[in-house]
Amino acid sequence: MTKVYAVCNHKGGVGKTTSVLNLGVGFSRRRKKTLLIDLDPQSNLSQSMGLDEHFDNNIYGALKGEYQPEPVVVNKNLHVIPAILDLSGAELELAAVPARELLLREIIEKTSDSYDYIVIDCPPSLGLLTLNALAAAKSVIIPVQSEYLAVHGLKKIMETIEIVKKRLNSELELEGLFLTQYDKRKVLNRDIRETVAEAFGAKVFQTVIRDNIALAEAPVSQMDIYTYKKNSSGALDYASLTKEILQKN
Repeated sequence: MTKVYAVCNHKGGVGKTTSVLNLGVGFSRRRKKTLLIDLDPQSNLSQSMGLDEHFDNNIYGALKGEYQPEPVVVNKNLHVIPAILDLSGAELELAAVPARELLLREIIEKTSDSYDYIVIDCPPSLGLLTLNALAAAKSVIIPVQSEYLAVHGLKKIMETIEIVKKRLNSELELEGLFLTQYDKRKVLNRDIRETVAEAFGAKVFQTVIRDNIALAEAPVSQMDIYTYKKNSSGALDYASLTKEILQKN
């Protein structure tokens, strides 16, 4: 059965897109057939993978019902449905569409049999696009920046997940949370880790993503972290997180 993950956080700059890319590549390196869906109008995931704005077959047109998307083949185990900036107008354009929160679910249901894992990169908001991702997913993965304000915003995300579970997707569950941009030398970072562990218990992944400049540099070169710098702490951490997620399943 295909496992569909929504990687979600309404706060920007937490490493969400970086996590989607490197988890997707991590799954594919372990011979898991993986599809990445860029649902963020900023299309940072698509840009990080070298897919430019002029790519015709994208998630925007698919949500509008113009076609069933044909994923871009990155390698035999990794495919991606890219986004374009026009996606930013989707919430207004789809406002009158019946069951508009279920459009992505319908798209995924037609293609999910081809994949072991589908990972959705959500926009940094809790609007219609994120609701579509949560309605289509089986599980939510939340990257949490190692800062106080990032933790403070988790309550809103959890409330949204519960509403979606009640009204749109009874199968939706929280898969887990993990800390990003973590520096164990900082007292605040260690305190944040303890706070999250106390609040979410076993739902917190043991792996933390350490603060690592290579993770910021890799997208500029349109590379995943394993290709860009395979021995960096970023590559080691995402490999560990990939393994931890696969072991849970």
